[in-house]
Amino acid sequence: MISIIQYNLFVDQTSPKMKFSSSWLILLSLSLMYAVSDVIGDGGPYYPNWESIDSRPLPGWYDEAKFGIFIHWGVYSVPAFGTEWFWHKWKADEDPSFVEFMKENYPPKFQYPDFGPQFTAEMFDANHFADVIKASGAQYVVLTSKHHEGFTNYASSYSWNWNSVDIGPNRDLVGELAEAIRSRTEVKFGLYYSLYEWFHPLFMKDKANNFETQEYMKMVMRPQLHEIVNKYHPWVIWADGSGQGPTEYWNSTDFLAWLYNESPVKDYVVVNDRWGKSDICHHGGYYTCHDRYNPGVLQDHKWEDAMTIDKGSWGYRRDTNSKSFLTMDEITTTLAETISCGGNLLMNFGPTHDGRIIPIFEERLRQTGEWLAVNGEAVYASRPWRDQNDTLTSGVWYTRKDDVYAFVLDWPDNNTLYLGSPIPTYNTKVSMLGLETPLNWTKGGRPGVNITIEFPILAGPKLPCDYAWVLKLENVL
Repeated sequence: MISIIQYNLFVDQTSPKMKFSSSWLILLSLSLMYAVSDVIGDGGPYYPNWESIDSRPLPGWYDEAKFGIFIHWGVYSVPAFGTEWFWHKWKADEDPSFVEFMKENYPPKFQYPDFGPQFTAEMFDANHFADVIKASGAQYVVLTSKHHEGFTNYASSYSWNWNSVDIGPNRDLVGELAEAIRSRTEVKFGLYYSLYEWFHPLFMKDKANNFETQEYMKMVMRPQLHEIVNKYHPWVIWADGSGQGPTEYWNSTDFLAWLYNESPVKDYVVVNDRWGKSDICHHGGYYTCHDRYNPGVLQDHKWEDAMTIDKGSWGYRRDTNSKSFLTMDEITTTLAETISCGGNLLMNFGPTHDGRIIPIFEERLRQTGEWLAVNGEAVYASRPWRDQNDTLTSGVWYTRKDDVYAFVLDWPDNNTLYLGSPIPTYNTKVSMLGLETPLNWTKGGRPGVNITIEFPILAGPKLPCDYAWVLKLENVL
């Protein structure tokens, strides 16, 4: 019998207006979804249909992790122009800016596969990557094993001469990072996998046959999925690209039944929802729904916001400027909004073709880790509270454990914060994470205010952090 996380619901028992809102019901349903331990144990067996697959509890480690790092790395980092969809933009969409870029910079007969040998990764140091990821405070990392271009970052038996061992780096990039992550950190290693490939002859043939044939699925996709699971034992499988074909074509439930019943990762692996065109945001482990998914309200199913530090691209690109990258204010805001509404944040960066993390990416990763070192108590293993954001003051988001945490995105005017959601009691205590001295507070203060909190008068190095200050509210209703 798997024990289940229970949400203790705080209610003002003295209020004549007490009632159960939709948030209460969602919190109650969420309490049935997550296994407490990292592993599932003796669950199953699971059968190749969504009713059975969806009945598997989500391993508890994923909900407790809250924050992960995404890495998009492939041949697209060689032209490093526009987007990781470079090949498609150039050849399928015939986007004028990409066509002109190639005309101005490469010979007339140059083709996208010619970029392969230039994907060299000679500066790639897996230990450095692992150290930076650890410093970010992330609890899991997801690396692209294969993007839509079809190039695999390992020696796939089903991608001859279009992988990182046969050409380019001549190295198993997936294996090197997996080893470094596992030997140097406690971060859980996961893999992104694109179900389809833009220009693979077998996929194009199946598409031309209106997906009534499944040659690509049987000869490439399915064996590659088994390959990465058996070879690298990922804690996460982040599927993508299923929207390019009907649900029936991918036959995903067969793979997931094997994954949950027989694979070497069956007890702890988590998957997302991109397993079929009509399955996205409806079936699978946790929901991603679409890129940069941030609903802003509590959801009744575990979800993830996959977003990227570079606002315009998932892969590394050279055509950027300072405004292309998220600020730390934007990152901490997104993190607070996400976890308050029950989600995880998966933050992406793209390495260069020679294997470097450019300074702006490394800076953001380390800054996030520094912020989490102060405020992680309110993040890791937290749960949504009865109110996700404050009923009175905007820019205040909540999580809870035994106590309630308030993420205050903007320092309040006159150092005075008015909150409408928390209800103080005779023994309420308010403190700011990173400071030892409790904060002064009073009950009420103006209409609609339940508690008024005085922020400390601090500056410079005395501040616990430079953005998104977190209050710990003990013994509030």
